[in-house]
Amino acid sequence: MSENKRAAKLEIDGKTYDLPIFSPTAGPDVVDIRKLYGTAGVFTYDPGFTSTASCDSTITFIDGDKGELLHRGYPIDQLAEKSHFLEVCYLLLYGELPSPAELEDFESRVTNHTMLHEQMVYFFRGFRRDAHPMAIMVGVVGAMSAFYHDSTDISDEWQREVASIRLIAKMPTIAAWAYKYSIGQPFVYPRNDLDYASNFLRMCFAVPAEDYEVNPILSRAMDRIFTLHADHEQNASTSTVRLASSSGANPFACIAAGIACLWGPAHGGANQACLEMLREIGTPDRIPEFIARAKDKDDPFRLMGFGHRVYKNFDPRAKVMKQSADEVLELLGVENNPTLQVAKELEKQALADDYFTDKKLFPNVDFYSGIILEAMGFPTSMFTPVFAVSRTIGWISQWKEMISDPQMKIGRPRQLYQGETLRDYVDIEKR
Repeated sequence: MSENKRAAKLEIDGKTYDLPIFSPTAGPDVVDIRKLYGTAGVFTYDPGFTSTASCDSTITFIDGDKGELLHRGYPIDQLAEKSHFLEVCYLLLYGELPSPAELEDFESRVTNHTMLHEQMVYFFRGFRRDAHPMAIMVGVVGAMSAFYHDSTDISDEWQREVASIRLIAKMPTIAAWAYKYSIGQPFVYPRNDLDYASNFLRMCFAVPAEDYEVNPILSRAMDRIFTLHADHEQNASTSTVRLASSSGANPFACIAAGIACLWGPAHGGANQACLEMLREIGTPDRIPEFIARAKDKDDPFRLMGFGHRVYKNFDPRAKVMKQSADEVLELLGVENNPTLQVAKELEKQALADDYFTDKKLFPNVDFYSGIILEAMGFPTSMFTPVFAVSRTIGWISQWKEMISDPQMKIGRPRQLYQGETLRDYVDIEKR
């Protein structure tokens, strides 16, 4: 980021203030308002911070108009096609693609930290059987600071590294155990001879009574889901992690805060909402009815899984995810699953409809990831936990970047106060 010689001029009550303009390596210029309150005595008003840069970052860049998502400069479609999740984790965490030796060392460190402290088994059992897996994940990840005291000092670079590896490694185990607990099945421990995605699938679906072999097509599809959700710039959960981090909180507490934010249906629950919509449609013959409702301005119904708040053209992750969805559905079939039948026909009809193509309302990553997870056998309650496993690396990378930033200060958003002004207390008998 470099400061331009030009500046924005802001006039207030006859006085003019010069605001520096910064140019990023990609994206629009940024007006620096850090000294605005000190010099002019005013704040800016930006609900949702949609026009405010809360930090400078070198990790992820999104161009919504072009439909572009870059991790450390690499396009997401190339990473999803040619790389795999743990290599992308290394890239996000350290800034460059690893050498073969570096990748082998990183994968070994992650694999050897996938087990949980055995006493955490009792922590899981403290939850009700019908507890939502996300509730369990928030609690268990937050509790990691009580079990791993040797990696909570954020001022120690080595402890930050250990905490990062532990979170990447243990999150699939935590999510899988949350699922197993919710359905009353015994926990399945991780195995060091399996890759990251295969290990997760086995921990979710294996049972002691029989052998479980992970299908490579399903493993590859799961790896792509992890990769395509790894990071997405300064979204709500990432901003939550950064805000929590700004107070100096330990890494496990910060990531638990991110999981709690991701739980919201407007954020991590989008693919679950998409599947629930498909079930509401019910059968393929009802699709025209729901497409008509989506076009009706007076009907609050909208097609979930189409279009994206950030991407105004197309979601660059969706093309790769569609390929995985086609492979998974070909393997597992859709004939006996009415929800998947509806999904395939809805995709076909929407892409053939000028209304959706003209408005660039294409199926997004949530549409296809929901289809894949449904076909694999995950209940909708597990969709957001899978998202949390994927996004952990993004949260950790953003957390590490923020901790090492010399400009870091505790987050303290301002407000436009609209309440009562100063007034005297009235004794209760006089009210």
